[in-house]
Amino acid sequence: MEILAFGVQADEKPLIERAFEGHHDVRCLDVFLTEDTAPIAAGYETVSTSVNADLGNRVLQTLAAGGTQMIAQRSTGFNNIDLQVAERLGFTIARVSYYSPYSVAEFAWTLAMAVNRRIVRASNRTRDFDFRLDGLMGRDLRGRTVGVLGTGKIGEAFTRIAHGFGMKLLGWDVAENPACVGLGMKYVAKEQLFAEADLISLHVPLLPATQHIIDADALRMMKDDAILVNSSRGGLIDTDALVSELRMGRFAGVGLDVYEAEAGLFFLDKSLEAVEDDTLARLVTFPNVVVTSHQAYYTVDAVSQIIDTTVRNVLDYKEGRRSENVLVPAAPTA
Repeated sequence: MEILAFGVQADEKPLIERAFEGHHDVRCLDVFLTEDTAPIAAGYETVSTSVNADLGNRVLQTLAAGGTQMIAQRSTGFNNIDLQVAERLGFTIARVSYYSPYSVAEFAWTLAMAVNRRIVRASNRTRDFDFRLDGLMGRDLRGRTVGVLGTGKIGEAFTRIAHGFGMKLLGWDVAENPACVGLGMKYVAKEQLFAEADLISLHVPLLPATQHIIDADALRMMKDDAILVNSSRGGLIDTDALVSELRMGRFAGVGLDVYEAEAGLFFLDKSLEAVEDDTLARLVTFPNVVVTSHQAYYTVDAVSQIIDTTVRNVLDYKEGRRSENVLVPAAPTA
């Protein structure tokens, strides 16, 4: 069986080819799965997709008509998949339920420190041999308060780093993580977290209940000199509301590795094209904002784990096994 993998980055390709070697042939494409590219999958029983793939109704219909039966998504998030349509069409869909939480947690801290210590501005200056320190003053984080919104595996890893900095720990989640409590974290209402934290980092999944969890009201609750970091999903933040607050001179820094309208932009070279997204164009002009292209997960450790799990998901499908990674068909209810 030959597998068609969409949205494969150059660094990923040799890892994917090596992982499938001895199991199945794999054809890697750098294009992402969209309505326009879905017909390419005709004749492939199994396709593998990236986090920004379009797996809505029309794409799923096209895949089904072309004979695709199994979709192996190379990510933990699956908000891009219409699971009801997929189940109705008889697909098997699996994701990667776990990979290195340290990759994302460490990158979230990279963003936090970059905006706190003005690293991007400082680097750009020294390239022009401008060695002034004006406008580069940051803050010690020791003794200040961090608010962690979502304390699962990634949030816990982020919290352990914060504990190492000597910060006061506030957390919010639907359930407390005993490991975080053991580090001294105090769980509070998210409104209290917004009001008291000097640094806020988002680590919750994107669900209907968390869509725009950082909205205009939440932003107004935050300190004027707070640092806000999002390395989870772009839809957690109302970006238009964030831009409005930034225009008023608020926040010491904002670090974003995700953006709610990133599909069709992130992972692609748009440097020679006119920018049609006015919100993103405005966002990247603020001197206290750093935007990266959904790269928090992108370490050799995490990507290797993602690919290994994807291979297992494909093998499980072929051999009729079911694991916790399977999203469709839905698990039977008791």
